[in-house]
Amino acid sequence: MTRLFRMSYLTSIIDRYRKASKALKSKILDELCKVCHYHRKYAIGRLAALRAGPPPSRPVTHKRRKHYGLRLLRIIESVWETAHWPWSVRLKVVLVLWLPWIRQRFQISSVEEKQLRAISASTLDRALSRKRSTLKHRIYGRTKPGTLLKHQIPIKTEHWDVTRPGFVEVDTVSHSGSCAEGDFLYSVNMTDIDSGWVETRAVLGKGETGVQIAIEGMRRALPFTLLGLDADNGSEFINYHLLDYCKNSEVQFTRSRPYKKDDNAHIEQKNWTHVRKLMGWDRYDSEEALAAMNDLYTHELRLYMNLFQPSVKLLKTIRKGSRLKRVYDAPQTPLDRLLAKGQADRLKIAHLKALRKRTDPFELSKVIDKKLQKIWDLANRRRPKAKHGPSIQDQKIISDVTKIFDKKSKPKKEK
Repeated sequence: MTRLFRMSYLTSIIDRYRKASKALKSKILDELCKVCHYHRKYAIGRLAALRAGPPPSRPVTHKRRKHYGLRLLRIIESVWETAHWPWSVRLKVVLVLWLPWIRQRFQISSVEEKQLRAISASTLDRALSRKRSTLKHRIYGRTKPGTLLKHQIPIKTEHWDVTRPGFVEVDTVSHSGSCAEGDFLYSVNMTDIDSGWVETRAVLGKGETGVQIAIEGMRRALPFTLLGLDADNGSEFINYHLLDYCKNSEVQFTRSRPYKKDDNAHIEQKNWTHVRKLMGWDRYDSEEALAAMNDLYTHELRLYMNLFQPSVKLLKTIRKGSRLKRVYDAPQTPLDRLLAKGQADRLKIAHLKALRKRTDPFELSKVIDKKLQKIWDLANRRRPKAKHGPSIQDQKIISDVTKIFDKKSKPKKEK
């Protein structure tokens, strides 16, 4: 039986099926299944489809017209890589912010410049989707909670809702590699909650004095007055040195709840973008690596991240059923946020504004890449040997435990 015959038979009985009663419809359905060898449920579906009328014609689809040429997309990829792969919403702002140097470097026409200003974030996502899929990252850290002075340093329980710069979060990022033995470098990272301004210093070990000196250096470099310092419960922060320093400097000193990383969400995000993403997970434990890191942190990287890299701030979170929708503000660089607030050091802000006008971000990125390569070459990829054996006290404990086990293992004499 051909398909054409089945369709003709279905068409011939559909009018009779529509006008029939419920009992007669059942008999017509039995007849249809017997003639066409249909399953009863399938036959019901075919009759229902014919009763509803012919299927709607498929809409004519057209291919999306390409508005941006291959040359412009290559320019966007180059800027994206130079800017260290920012999110498409931030990249859209980067393209406008870096436009004076894009004109000089790529010799773009007025039409291409107009297209760069008009390109949407979703188009940037589609253009860069293939390259973005190759990027991988992982995050971890090595910190131990301190137990000293916790009752004197209050816990920050309310959410950060500051309206002026000066209240910062601080944290350390370890560069221990696969082994945490011996001394190795840490990056002390500080970010301002209101503006997103970031300062970073490298220290050898997590000694109290070294971390305090690093915080003092970052405080002097900030283009605004340091008003509040919020840290985690690591022993590098919970100590007398930093507590006295904050009291003498009239800085509010608070700490987060133990084992609650969300309390330090701002600095945790900067730990990835400003440290781990650049330095990787290798071990650094030499004075040469310390000097190279601080040279990068205090010069090129500081200017690049704060003057040329826009960031977004979370405004609110909307829950829709089981999903969360996050609403962000327009991307801005930390310097632009400080300029809009007008609450920073005027002389430092004027100097930074003039510095941004005469600094080429493409050349700045090249210098950063060269210095990063030098730092990567200084990584210690060998597992360090323990410098000291067990102490005299530990040796005595080991000896006592060994004697106990020796006595238990000796067989008893038969009586």
